[in-house]
Amino acid sequence: MKEFTAVILAAGEGVRMKSNIPKVMHKVCGKPMLTHVINAAKGAGANKVIIVVGKDADKIKEVYINEDVEFVIQEKQMGTGHALMQAENAVKNSSHIVVLCGDMPLVTAESIKGMVDFHEKEMADATVMTAKVSDPTGYGRIIREGKKVLDIREHKDATPEELKINEVNAAFYCFNTVDIFASLAKIQNDNSQKEYYLTDAIKILNQEDKKVVAFELSDPEELNGINDRKQLAKVQSIMQKRIIDKLMEDGVTFINPDTCMVDCDVKIGKDTTIYPGAMLEGSTTIGENCSIIGPCRIIDTTIGNDCEIAMTQINKCVIEDGVKIGPYTNLRPDCRLSQKVKVGDFVELKNAKVGEGTKIPHLSYVGDAVLGKHINIGCGTVFVNYDGYKKHQTVVEDNVFIGCNSNLIAPVTLKAGSFIAAGSTITDDVPENALGIARARQVNKTGWVIKRKQKFEGGISGNGNQA
Repeated sequence: MKEFTAVILAAGEGVRMKSNIPKVMHKVCGKPMLTHVINAAKGAGANKVIIVVGKDADKIKEVYINEDVEFVIQEKQMGTGHALMQAENAVKNSSHIVVLCGDMPLVTAESIKGMVDFHEKEMADATVMTAKVSDPTGYGRIIREGKKVLDIREHKDATPEELKINEVNAAFYCFNTVDIFASLAKIQNDNSQKEYYLTDAIKILNQEDKKVVAFELSDPEELNGINDRKQLAKVQSIMQKRIIDKLMEDGVTFINPDTCMVDCDVKIGKDTTIYPGAMLEGSTTIGENCSIIGPCRIIDTTIGNDCEIAMTQINKCVIEDGVKIGPYTNLRPDCRLSQKVKVGDFVELKNAKVGEGTKIPHLSYVGDAVLGKHINIGCGTVFVNYDGYKKHQTVVEDNVFIGCNSNLIAPVTLKAGSFIAAGSTITDDVPENALGIARARQVNKTGWVIKRKQKFEGGISGNGNQA
């Protein structure tokens, strides 16, 4: 089959989710569940993707405004058959369609392609994806002879003998377009729900001597759909295991994979070790031979090779090779740390470019700054970047030494090789190789403590202690 159109049914209201977010927009491993289904369809070769949406159409469309997908509206939720009917005009130029469910994100491109290839090989008019499960409760049972599907019996309508069948309907289909819409035109809604069921079309296709066959899934876990938060957590767990297993196969060590969270777009190089509690989100990329230690949260960040990151939060930053960060460091967006930078405990960086070999060991804030190479920033240094109305930049050139407990009031520039005395509040530029001191000269007042005690405590004993 050269091409097919995928129709994804995503109009369900998701009442059991108890959420203001459309059900298919709830995320699984970093992406809306609907996105996983779209990607699987495209990965299987769909040349066109149609999404049937309902009540929350505008919220869903907004997410995919720049995506190559089309939407059709199911104004009233009147069953899966009725939902597919809404796509008839959108798919009229396609010879074949694949029907998928937007709340079943575990389906893979390989399974969809396998069904499509099987459909073509069997020269079928309809192919039903099935799976054999240990507990078929609640699923529609597959009634078949050999490869041919005779009917799909809903659990509540099955006879005791049919309830023993463990092959169930996966709710994914491949249809010849003309045949399925001709059958849908004949289905009735004479059931307790007053809905038009897509499964009823299978019976009609059989009555018209069309060839309906079963394609069995190799991995029944792909059947897991999401209707509530417990099912969302279950699907998240299954997909998370897939992701981490693949990373371990590719040479990444996870000390305790069950404690880690890794989104589907995360990439990690070989010989990197991920310790318990790591959360790797978005489009994060981590190089080779790194250590991610303890409960780190790393979001949309690129990390080079040979880095060590301990108990740190990093969001939208670039970290080059050989950098050491943490513990208890916070890197806010738009930071870039060059090779062999050291950022220590209880340090916060924001919109800071840090040159090679520079050290920010502990208890400092660096915001809106450009730092050169081989700078040493003493404990308790604050880059004062905000004047109450605007943010200003601090520039620190190569080989500068900043003493402890210094304040740098932006905008200010510390020229190459300059030295800032501890405890200084720097408001003016410091020339190259100069010492910047901005503090009052120390004065020691002899006997001041004794006089203070006399004033407030009424005198002292002969040995200097309170009487």
